[in-house]
Amino acid sequence: MTVLVDRSLQSKTTSFHEIPVVDIAALIDNSDPERVAREIGDICENIGFLYVRNHGVPAELIREVYDLTEAFFALPFEEKERLNIVRSGPTLRGYIPMYGENVDPENTRDFKECFDLGAHQEAISPFFGPNQMPAQPARFAEVMMQYHEAMMALGRKLVSAIALSLNLPADYFEKLQTRPITIQRLLHYPPQSGEITRKEFGIGAHTDYGFLTILNQDAVGGLQVQNRVGEWVSAPPVEGTFIVNIGDLVQTFTNGRYTSTMHRVINTSGRERYSLPFFMDLDFDAVVDVVPTCISEDTPLTTRPYTCGEHKYKRFVDSYAHLQQ
Repeated sequence: MTVLVDRSLQSKTTSFHEIPVVDIAALIDNSDPERVAREIGDICENIGFLYVRNHGVPAELIREVYDLTEAFFALPFEEKERLNIVRSGPTLRGYIPMYGENVDPENTRDFKECFDLGAHQEAISPFFGPNQMPAQPARFAEVMMQYHEAMMALGRKLVSAIALSLNLPADYFEKLQTRPITIQRLLHYPPQSGEITRKEFGIGAHTDYGFLTILNQDAVGGLQVQNRVGEWVSAPPVEGTFIVNIGDLVQTFTNGRYTSTMHRVINTSGRERYSLPFFMDLDFDAVVDVVPTCISEDTPLTTRPYTCGEHKYKRFVDSYAHLQQ
């Protein structure tokens, strides 16, 4: 029996219609990107989360990624531990064991395990360097990098839509994304039972640190999004879609007009949950500053400029004990 001891862990049971679904075919094929951009902009201003369909990523590739993800997490712990993210230093790639990352460390231990990979780079620095890839399952590295490339292509389309939604040129952010920080994450959330409190569940309440997140989740569910009045709303799986949400950088660029939304995961389904978030950010040294279309007499500047890498790395230091050491 599963019991949510803390009432703050409860969420509204809703249909997916409360988080809008956007058909982005006209963005992908460039037949009407402005219309899709306006729709995305309205949602970013009011919700910060949306489902996207007709995204162009092959279903066969997604299925293969899930098969390999499940096979990897089913490996003996000793094999996964050889790829511990601690061994990658500031590159921050590899396996993250249970409790190895805690995004809300003052309140919650994250009951999950992860694997992170990114675009290959020779120089070792925060978020850049070689991936730690497992020898098994077969084709793991090949398929994961194919999926990473597909997410990059989709991400660039969505970033262009955000620019258009702000009355900026579609390529406005491209100059800040010549060598962007990217993280393709594989996630495994074991089910929880018994009494569940704020002290430990899937992933604690947080906003995403970067520019854009593209999430594929399996059929199990467990994602919850906090609405503007502080209620937690379930974001159940919708077949054939990705969930997209904006991060802290977009909130800064828009002077708070678009909001980076709090979310968390609590898996009480009784089944293993897997999900595939792709985090697309800016170049490490890219300056994050309010865009000109979001400044007026009624909306004066509220933040100072900062760099993408500075902000993101600080958030990771807060979440990883080995970086604090």
